[in-house]
Amino acid sequence: MLPFLLLLCVSQWLLLLSAAFNVANLPGFLHQGSLPFHLETGYVEVDEIHGVELFYYFIESERNPREDPILLWLSGGPGCSAFSAVALEIGPLKIRSERYNGSLPNLVYNPYTWTKFSNIIFLDSPIGTGFSFSNHPLGYETGDKSWSKHAVIFLRKWFADHQQFLANPLYIAGDSYAGKVVPVIVHEILNENDLKVQPKLNIQGYMIGNPSTGDVIDVNSRVPFAFGMGLISEELYQEIVENCKGEDYESPKNAPCASLIEVFNEFKSELMLGDILEPKCNLAAPNPKYIVVSTGRSILQESNKGLSGPPIPEVKCGTYAPYLMYIWANNPEVQDALNVQKGKVKEWVRCNEYLNYTKDISSSLKYHVNITTRGCRALVYSGDHDMIFPMVGTKQWIKSLQFFVTQRWRSWHVSGQVAGYTESYSNNLTFATVKGAGHTAPESKGQQCFSMFGRWISKRPL
Repeated sequence: MLPFLLLLCVSQWLLLLSAAFNVANLPGFLHQGSLPFHLETGYVEVDEIHGVELFYYFIESERNPREDPILLWLSGGPGCSAFSAVALEIGPLKIRSERYNGSLPNLVYNPYTWTKFSNIIFLDSPIGTGFSFSNHPLGYETGDKSWSKHAVIFLRKWFADHQQFLANPLYIAGDSYAGKVVPVIVHEILNENDLKVQPKLNIQGYMIGNPSTGDVIDVNSRVPFAFGMGLISEELYQEIVENCKGEDYESPKNAPCASLIEVFNEFKSELMLGDILEPKCNLAAPNPKYIVVSTGRSILQESNKGLSGPPIPEVKCGTYAPYLMYIWANNPEVQDALNVQKGKVKEWVRCNEYLNYTKDISSSLKYHVNITTRGCRALVYSGDHDMIFPMVGTKQWIKSLQFFVTQRWRSWHVSGQVAGYTESYSNNLTFATVKGAGHTAPESKGQQCFSMFGRWISKRPL
């Protein structure tokens, strides 16, 4: 009887350890038969006191999953679901952007998925993002430090349950605001590895796209970017430089500077900041005030009564796909297929701007210096038409690291055409622009970013 009880206890412990679920089919995916890639979803508890559970999508490499690198991907915001990256940017799915007709929106295969040569864990974090949840209200209090800490706890628990991947090279990646916490996470992993914390993670480097740093340069660089792009006059640019004297343009302290920034903000308000070439459109905003209405009884009305939908943008807008994503992800059949825990998240939103979030790390720049000088490879890339975190600011903070240039500025190419420009620095840091891309570069320049990532992760020149 005792051996039986012991076996039962061990079995239950293993069940608790492994919350993984293999997804064979996805509603709305236009493909015959099962998924043409291996998708696993699940939850990992990262705070036992408050019952904080982070939801993830794990997609194996289509090349050689037992040897290819593993990428942990974090979306920005903070508060944007990792499913944005799965179905809009670097994953094997793409939302088909077509006028909503009341049926479930369609997904198609993305030929430029980065899972062609890398395993990728897409993590809904920080807590309150996507399908991640807390069993206690205090668990939803989060910030830069707790996000970074939870990501490290997640990784160690995930690898403990997926030990076949422990030897694979590990990279941490993310874009936008996630770019601020990525180097912090790498820093924590390296420190814990030094302390012999198990399981040891084979961390090799990191990658960030159009990243935030927390420094004033993130927002102040919008002014020289706007001038360089011909969006403001030389007179306005010079007056801002002379009167603001480098202070924070988001909260200027002197009256002449504040007045000039007000004029600048009027020009800025006419643009789609994520991509200045795109038409100005409604954002598929979180917790919006509008109800989704379509002809007939929509699948959203039937299946998700009481949910509010995003403001409906025009089909031509880049924000239309996120609007369709909202409808798709809130469908009960979809959530059943993904094995989402029922009743934990009332409404899935792509980006939750109402997080109880504290920006408690003022700048990530010291972390970049720390981890690159300890042997980690780094790729920093920028869509060159992004006005949220412009490339001129990214170039400026990279220069402030005082690394020396190892390969001077040059063009890089895809299919015989210039895809962007790149420069390499000491300590294995590479900077690259993506020509014509916006804030989330892989979303609009999928082929180019696919080639960029494939070359870099394979340790080849761009």
